[in-house]
Amino acid sequence: MLTYAVLKEKPKEFLAATGHHLDEFDRLLPVFKGKLEALATPPTQTKRGQARQRRAGAGPKEKLRTPEDKLLFILVYQKTYPLQTMQGLQFGLSQPRTNYWIHMLMPVLQQALAEMNMRPEREAREVANHPLVNETVSDLVIDGTERRRQRPKDPKEQAEYYSGKKKTHTDKNILLVNIHTKKVVYLSPTQKGKRHRVSGIRTTQRHHLPA
Repeated sequence: MLTYAVLKEKPKEFLAATGHHLDEFDRLLPVFKGKLEALATPPTQTKRGQARQRRAGAGPKEKLRTPEDKLLFILVYQKTYPLQTMQGLQFGLSQPRTNYWIHMLMPVLQQALAEMNMRPEREAREVANHPLVNETVSDLVIDGTERRRQRPKDPKEQAEYYSGKKKTHTDKNILLVNIHTKKVVYLSPTQKGKRHRVSGIRTTQRHHLPA
């Protein structure tokens, strides 16, 4: 089972699993923890806002107990994008509990990254002024990403999301990456797998852009 206490002792594996070095994780953690604490419910209430029938902490013990493990969990999900069942197996969670934590922690992570000016720009016209572009010399690489998604139940949606290239159902985006920091500075709107172009740029194209 993946835990922060174990994985932090393996820097290479930590980077492969999360996409972050340990020092980057440590900078993100206090902001992430603060956003988590802002969501905390009073001891007399459940997370749904109902009056508690038993003391806080009673019942089954949560697998993701610490802010470190919660941040590790959501970073691993963001980096590897596995099926929820596979994500759960890595952290000792059931699929429903995995689903709960993904939907609970993803907004917290996005808020923390936004506060640190670390979220990729979503408006193409604003890229030139984004802090991630100007963090170093702004040499950028443009590329496309295509990732698997759950097969839609509706036949029409199945056809829209089916990618002939990947032979599965996918989502597509265009990325701009700062080649010096390796950080994504722009993430295009998500398109369905059937489309061969995203934001008017072929998803297989790759080249350097001038500053």
